[in-house]
Amino acid sequence: MNDIQRRLAALGTGIPEILLPGSGVSLNKWAVIACDQFTQDMNYWEEVKSIVGGEPSSINMIFPEVYLEEESAEEKTERIINIRSSMETYLNEGIFAPPRRCCVYVERSAPEHPKRRGLVLTIDLEQYEWTQESRPLIRSTEGTVTERLPSRIEIRRGAPLEVPHIIVLLDDEEDLLIPSLGKIARQNPPLYETPLMINSGAVSGWALDTEDALALLAEGLEELADKSTKRYGSTGGQPFLFAVGDGNHSLAAAKAVWEEYKAANKNDPSLIENFENHPARWAMVEVENIYDPGIAFEPIHRVVFGAEPAELLEAISVIKDIRCIPGPPEKRVIYIENLSQGIVTASLEPLLDSFVKEKGYSIDYIHGEDEAFRLAASRRAVGLILPPVQKEGLFKTVAQTGPLPRKSFSMGEACDKRFYLECRRLY
Repeated sequence: MNDIQRRLAALGTGIPEILLPGSGVSLNKWAVIACDQFTQDMNYWEEVKSIVGGEPSSINMIFPEVYLEEESAEEKTERIINIRSSMETYLNEGIFAPPRRCCVYVERSAPEHPKRRGLVLTIDLEQYEWTQESRPLIRSTEGTVTERLPSRIEIRRGAPLEVPHIIVLLDDEEDLLIPSLGKIARQNPPLYETPLMINSGAVSGWALDTEDALALLAEGLEELADKSTKRYGSTGGQPFLFAVGDGNHSLAAAKAVWEEYKAANKNDPSLIENFENHPARWAMVEVENIYDPGIAFEPIHRVVFGAEPAELLEAISVIKDIRCIPGPPEKRVIYIENLSQGIVTASLEPLLDSFVKEKGYSIDYIHGEDEAFRLAASRRAVGLILPPVQKEGLFKTVAQTGPLPRKSFSMGEACDKRFYLECRRLY
């Protein structure tokens, strides 16, 4: 490990060995949106499968969450077996180009927002925790629903590859670091560029692997870590450098599998010898700046299945820091206004959890008002339309109080989410 790598490792980051599809693979069919999107829209995922056909695609290496409630335990097990089989097939049949050790500077255009910039690298799971009381270098922004972890843990446990959709945020008010790295990366041809399926824009990526570029990355992260300590203080000597914006459950699953692996191999000399560099200790993510103009914070709406508007309105109207406004009867929605400077979900979510448990109803978290309207009107359900979320102050809030309630915000609408492209070997 050279000096730059040591500096990056001290900041919880590493340089991954990237696997990308070879020249014969259609990137438009390979790249598929994050598995936790369109969770109530089976037609979207059926369209994805229709577009892909029988060609190589990341759809065969992920578990779209739309199927979680539709499939039996046996069907889920079979799906996970098929995911691992697809990974092995793609590795063995030359679907991937030769691996390249580098970071990747990414530019993503989406239908409703300006170009968004990011950097693909690895983060150290030893420096990440998602629990409410923890204050590590890499922190969750939202509560983790433990019931959502088992399927993701099962997929990652023993899988030869990781195919991540995790986005981790930096608090870079001047928006200097990632654009500066982009200027260096763009001096060379891109590693990939492709339009994205189903009207989701386009994405391009450039290798970032020169000594000068990686030194600039280390220097920039060091400066941001120092600023974070001055702004938020530190716990146990740890600054607050990274906040998990999307994919927290995938990252929590990666952490769980790493802890399992450590426990099972704690007496294995090879683990001890290779502890710092073991691939399972690291998770590949895309780092983005929270102040990037292409990142729009959107509310995540709630749809309560089984409820009637009047009973839900009565239940949540007792919350003092929100105002509830019934929508037109045919839409079956309730609009929520925020009367405080806090996050609406802080007071709303505990009451909703209690309400659905008591009544035997269910709840889902929906990106986009139109989808919430559709679900509420087409089923016996009620949509709760939440107000906009301000990105300013997110780091400070998480630093002071820990993770927000689950599904408190979204980085863009569903079609803006990260598409799977880069892969990395785990074993």
